[in-house]
Amino acid sequence: MKNRLLLVAALAFTMVGFAQKNEIKAAEKALKSGDSAAAQTALEAASGTIGAADEKLQAQYYFTRGKIYSDLAKKGNNDAFEKSVTSFKKVIELEEASGKKKFTSETNQYMTALTADLVNSAVSDNSNSKFKEAAEKLYMSYTLSPKDTSYLYYAAGSAVNGGHYEMALEYYNKLQEVGYDGSGVVYKATNAASGEVEEMDKVQRDLMVKSGTYSNPVDEKTPSKKAEIVKNTALIYTQLGLDEKALEAYQAARKNDPEDVNLILNEANLYFNQGNKDKFKELMAEAIALAPDNPDLHYNVGVISMEQNNYEDARASYKKAIELNPEYTNAYLNLSTTYVNEGNALIDEMNSLGNSRADIAKYDELKEEKDALFKQGADVLEDALKNNPENENIMTQLKNIYGAMGDTENFTKMKKLLGE
Repeated sequence: MKNRLLLVAALAFTMVGFAQKNEIKAAEKALKSGDSAAAQTALEAASGTIGAADEKLQAQYYFTRGKIYSDLAKKGNNDAFEKSVTSFKKVIELEEASGKKKFTSETNQYMTALTADLVNSAVSDNSNSKFKEAAEKLYMSYTLSPKDTSYLYYAAGSAVNGGHYEMALEYYNKLQEVGYDGSGVVYKATNAASGEVEEMDKVQRDLMVKSGTYSNPVDEKTPSKKAEIVKNTALIYTQLGLDEKALEAYQAARKNDPEDVNLILNEANLYFNQGNKDKFKELMAEAIALAPDNPDLHYNVGVISMEQNNYEDARASYKKAIELNPEYTNAYLNLSTTYVNEGNALIDEMNSLGNSRADIAKYDELKEEKDALFKQGADVLEDALKNNPENENIMTQLKNIYGAMGDTENFTKMKKLLGE
C-alpha cells in the first residue's frame, strides 16, 4: 500500500511537470505568433506550481516569462519592464546555481536589448516630465548592466528633477559606494565636407581621419562628477532638513579632494544659509587662497563684510573684484553703497545733536564727513558708468546720491539720462 501511494505521488508530480511544459510551450507559441497577451495568460497557468519544478524547467519558465513581459513593455506596458527584468535575472541565478547554462547566452542578449528599451523609454518619460518613471527605468537599466554606472547617475538626476529627493539620495549614495567618477574622453573631429565638429567613438573617429573625410582630431576630457554628486547629496540632505548630514557629506568629500573650490563654496553656502556668517567668511577665504583670480569669491566676501558693517574689509573685497573684472557692475554698486551706508549712519548721529555751540560744531564736522563719503560713493559710480554708460541701476543710484547731497546739477543730469 505504501509503495502504491509513492507511485501515485510520483505520477502526480510527473503530470504536473507535463502540464507545466505544455503551458510553457503554449505561451511560447502564442508569443511567436505575436500575441503576447495570450502568451501571458498561458504562462500564468504554470505560475502556481513552478516552484516545485526542477531547475531546468524553472529556467525555461522564467526565460519565457522574461520574453513575454519584454514584448509587452515594447508595446507600451510600463509595468511589464520590472517583471521582465526580474524574470531574466532569475534565469541567470538558476543556471549559475545548477551549472547548466542552456538559456544564459540568449538571456544576456535579451537583457542587453531590454536595457536599450528601458533607456529609450526613460528618455521619453523625461521629455514628458515623468521623472519618477524615468528614474525607475534608468535604475533598472543599471541593475541589468551594473558596469554601466552612468545609468545610475542619470537615474539620480531624473529623481532630482522630479523632486523625489529620497529616491535621488539612495541613488547618489550608491554612486559613491561604487566609486563612480563620471569623467571620460569625448572624441571629436571636423567633417571636411560640412566643416562641423562631430562626436563619435574613438575607432570610428580615427578611421575617418585616416580616410581624409575628417580632420583635426581632438580628445576632449570631461571632468569628474564626484564633486557634483557630493554637492547634490548635501543639497538633498539640506532639503530634507538634515543639515548635519549635509555638512558631513561636504567634509568627507573635502578630505578626498581638499583643493576642490566648488566643494568649499557649497559648504560655505550651507553655513551662510544657517546664519553662520563667520564660518562662511572663513571658508570663502580658503576658496580665495585656492582661486585668487576669481572675482566672484572676492565679491561674496565683500557682501558678508558689508552685512556685518565691516566697511573697510568690504571695500577691499569689492575693489579686488573690480580689479579682476572692471565691468563687475554689482561690485561697483556695492562698493558705492558702503560709503553711502557709512554716511547715513553719520546722519543719524547728526540728528541726535542739540543746539549748543559744541553740538553745532560737531554737526558741521559730521556733515563734512558725510558729504565726503557720499562724494566717494558717487565717484565710484561715475567710474562704473564709463564702462556701463547705459546701466540704469548705476544711474538711479547716482541720482539718489546726488539728490541726498543737494547736487542739483548732477541730479538733473541723471534724471535726463534715465528719461525722467
